[in-house]
Amino acid sequence: MATIELKKISKVYEGNVTAVREADFTINDKEFVVLVGPSGCGKSTTLRMIAGLEDISQGELYIDGRLVNDVPPKDRDIAMVFQNYALYPHMTVHDNMAFGLKIRKFSKDEIQKRVAEAARILDIGELLDRKPKALSGGQRQRVAVGRAIVRHPKVFLFDEPLSNLDAKLRVQMRAEISSLHHRLDATMVYVTHDQVEAMTMGDRIVVMKDGIINQIGDPLTLYNLPVNRFVAGFIGSPPMNFFAVTMKEEGGKLYADEGNFKLEVSGAQKDVVSGYAGKQLILGVRPEDLHYDMNASEGTFIDSSIEVIEPLGAEIHIFVNTGSNQLVARIPPDIQVAVGDKAKLVADLNKMIFFDPETEIALSVEAGVKK
Repeated sequence: MATIELKKISKVYEGNVTAVREADFTINDKEFVVLVGPSGCGKSTTLRMIAGLEDISQGELYIDGRLVNDVPPKDRDIAMVFQNYALYPHMTVHDNMAFGLKIRKFSKDEIQKRVAEAARILDIGELLDRKPKALSGGQRQRVAVGRAIVRHPKVFLFDEPLSNLDAKLRVQMRAEISSLHHRLDATMVYVTHDQVEAMTMGDRIVVMKDGIINQIGDPLTLYNLPVNRFVAGFIGSPPMNFFAVTMKEEGGKLYADEGNFKLEVSGAQKDVVSGYAGKQLILGVRPEDLHYDMNASEGTFIDSSIEVIEPLGAEIHIFVNTGSNQLVARIPPDIQVAVGDKAKLVADLNKMIFFDPETEIALSVEAGVKK
């Protein structure tokens, strides 16, 4: 397989429109890396530059130590799986999978061997004589993946391959692709706008916004130690709650005062925000770090009114109004709640994250407390 090195790669379109700005990172051999971000963030453009389908405006791209800026796609030894499957409608499944090998003048025996192997791995052996119109969306996706597998490429590239599937099939297919990665021991780069896909599939995740890489890390690092407000809000479902607070010192204690409630800050978080008394900050708390407790003491809870309830079986999401903010909490399913109820939500003080209101960078990152 192969290592992929992006060295300050940029893509600038006509009109001086920058789609990707100085992307600089390495994808290790046999690693599964996910590029994630909202629509228009530059993730697909980055993937297409790796594939050779987009010219690189500046910077250098290396695959397995070889500079490939000017190498055509067919000579990069990569295989790409597209969002729309891109199957030939007049060909059978077998011929779709074999077509690339025929173009490369492989022998009939080798083609049969590789197609049979891929069909076995993907459990589509009984579909080889069908044409794409006779297949379900999930089956077509397996064929598209199979067409990539038979190539035995150095790198697999996936461009939002599951976005056309229904929710249940997406869950099944992302598990199959993850399993496929381990079986093939391959280098894979996967693009998605779905942060759940990114969290469940990637060894490492590259979070992009407006063509700029905001953070690279394993899923738990991104979740627990986001470098800025964008990453904190994008990673996690439901997303992190944010509200503006003023830091206040009272009786030797430090509080984050939202106006309608205030929370005492202690422990490591107090060290992070010491020196910010009298200043405004953005406080972030994840829904699972807000605990329902009607017996909570003053200074530890958010007093709020329940506006929406979403029962999900294993948990309940409640959307509450504090007077100036709406936030969401994740609570156990055995707690009886109703719209209009007053709720006391206790925030886990060790899980709170503070952000600078101007730069939106996490203060723990600025202070060097957490890296």
